[in-house]
Amino acid sequence: MHRFHFSRRQHAAHSPDWGSHRGRDFVHGFARHAASRHDIGRRGRRGRVFEQGDLRYVLLQLLADKPSHGYELIKEIEERLGGAYTPSPGVVYPTLTLLEELGFIRGVQSEGARKAFEITDEGRAALAENKHIVDDIFRRISEAAERFGAPPPHQIVRAMENLRLALRLRLERGKLSDEQIADVAAALDAAAQTLDRE
Repeated sequence: MHRFHFSRRQHAAHSPDWGSHRGRDFVHGFARHAASRHDIGRRGRRGRVFEQGDLRYVLLQLLADKPSHGYELIKEIEERLGGAYTPSPGVVYPTLTLLEELGFIRGVQSEGARKAFEITDEGRAALAENKHIVDDIFRRISEAAERFGAPPPHQIVRAMENLRLALRLRLERGKLSDEQIADVAAALDAAAQTLDRE
């Protein structure tokens, strides 16, 4: 059995824990194409979610949940991160190839031209052996989704739309007087100050 454990702080091509020469050969090939880490951010905020090798565990766990195409896996990761990050096909597909060559996943029959994958018994054993790492990665994914990708509550979205509509309708009725402009600005400033105090 190939050992799946490796140091995520080391370059994959130099990790001795991937076992056989076949595994090391594919790690070398994979390392030339995969980024060492993936950062996500929004409005200037950046936070590292995937470190070196994390994507392998993520894909393996998702395939343990259900067989999937590469595109489905990309969309699943994007959704779990609240749309804040989408892994590149140029990283995902080489990783799937690596996992397949190591015997952790295999191709399965599927409709259409896309190739689907499912996890093997060896892959499930690798997940079980490294459960603490997998759990940590998915915890960070959940935290990142909350920080960067979580949509505002629907009540706030509705209120924002109501305010936008009310302003547009009022402005369409004609020019505001100085007093009306001051009242609207004061109401908006009061709402902003309330949010700042929360």
